[in-house]
Amino acid sequence: MYPLTQQSGGPAVWKVVIPPERERRLRTHDGHEWLDVLSGEMRLILGEHDITMQPGEVAEFDTRLPHWFGPTGDQPVEVLSVHGSEGQRMHVRAAPRRTSATV
Repeated sequence: MYPLTQQSGGPAVWKVVIPPERERRLRTHDGHEWLDVLSGEMRLILGEHDITMQPGEVAEFDTRLPHWFGPTGDQPVEVLSVHGSEGQRMHVRAAPRRTSATV
């Protein structure tokens, strides 16, 4: 884990490299998490959902839901993790402009 933020309040950001031998144990805790797969293939178990994620895909969830994430196979997965311990969520402030097609 490589911390990318220094402040003590607000969301914390980490770059995480997870080795393949990580124990699969569902856990819960207060907060809200946002994950972005940077490289490798990630498995996310979230409640009863079992999701395989590729680089460039993101997930956002309430961490009070039982969860686990790690590599799908024998290669590590690299993830950007943003965690709001007080339930802070990500807010999208900019999005691509929608264009209307003219015929």
